[in-house]
Amino acid sequence: MTEANDAMALLRRGAEEILLENELRDKLQYDRPLRVKAGFDPTAPDLHLGHTVLINKLRQFQDLGHEVYFLIGDFTGMIGDPSGKSATRPPLTREEVRDNARTYEEQIFQVLDPERTQVVFNSDWMNDFSAADMIRLASHHTVARMLERDDFHKRYAARQPIAIHEFLYPLVQGYDSVALKADVELGGTDQKFNLLVGRELQKAYGQSPQTVLTMPLLEGLDGVQKMSKSLGNYVGIKEPAEEMFGKLMSISDDLMWRYFLLLSFRPESEIERLRRDVAEGRNPRDVKFELAEEIVTRFHDARAAARAREVFIARFRKGAMPEEMPEHTLPADDGGLALDRLLKGAGLVASTSDARRMLKQGAVRIDGERVEDQRLVVPAGETHVYQVGKRRFARVTVA
Repeated sequence: MTEANDAMALLRRGAEEILLENELRDKLQYDRPLRVKAGFDPTAPDLHLGHTVLINKLRQFQDLGHEVYFLIGDFTGMIGDPSGKSATRPPLTREEVRDNARTYEEQIFQVLDPERTQVVFNSDWMNDFSAADMIRLASHHTVARMLERDDFHKRYAARQPIAIHEFLYPLVQGYDSVALKADVELGGTDQKFNLLVGRELQKAYGQSPQTVLTMPLLEGLDGVQKMSKSLGNYVGIKEPAEEMFGKLMSISDDLMWRYFLLLSFRPESEIERLRRDVAEGRNPRDVKFELAEEIVTRFHDARAAARAREVFIARFRKGAMPEEMPEHTLPADDGGLALDRLLKGAGLVASTSDARRMLKQGAVRIDGERVEDQRLVVPAGETHVYQVGKRRFARVTVA
């Protein structure tokens, strides 16, 4: 029982929901490895740390002895996942899907154990589906149930168009669980409806329903929006070590604990100890160093992480950056904020003309790097440390 309790404690860590928890506990007692599935649509060529929240949980299942099915939704990617979207999402071409899928395969084994991972593509079974097969699949769900999904419900109530093919997405994702005979499926909280469709379809096809485990969506560097390349608030797992380290050091002290919970492999007891250390006076920045080093080591190596830390210290601490500085969140205008207006809004200059004059003089730095472009626009979602002259600093997020 202690072993089962320890396994459940590990799998609960950071999870939003387990449906149903007693089912998962029972399945962990099976005399075979569980078939654990998570699907990823190859909508962009590279993964970021937000994606690894799920991948880390898959690794925990592997550490407990279970088999992971990393499903690349090359078929569903051509439909376009409508989850959380306020408008129909353009489908990808087959070439875009294939190119992106190839890079996913190259990146996931920086976290997952190759010996316990099967990379599968849902086109392997969906390409063989006939029109009659699709109609039979659609017969297992109703339009009323589809409209219970929050994003569909809102769009329907607002009289925004919902294309018929968007209803197919949760059905195909659910059928993936039938094809793989999944015992457990993982997904983000925005995927809950689709994951539960998988349970229902497994019952309809005579299988035991999968347990659903949802993970929260990781906030990006701004601490507000979910991590996303389109918002520019992401940390890509293929980024250079120094860039990755610097981005992680830019997050707020509060957000740091969220990253520890969802991205670190440290025991929760150790994270709690670090919390106590900070509460008792330890500089949060020093704890953030430990987080940044752990993550950079995972996606590069220990040597690269140590070097990134040295570069960061040389650039910032030796540059006499203050221990504390004002923090501001400024609204974006058309997706970004002009640097001269940002500097004025953060109180670093008296006016935009003053800002342009300081830029012309080379007296402005962003994250320690001198900036002279008077037309620079900072994209929404980015957080940086801005310096004017020798003594004026502020950490600013453009939201």
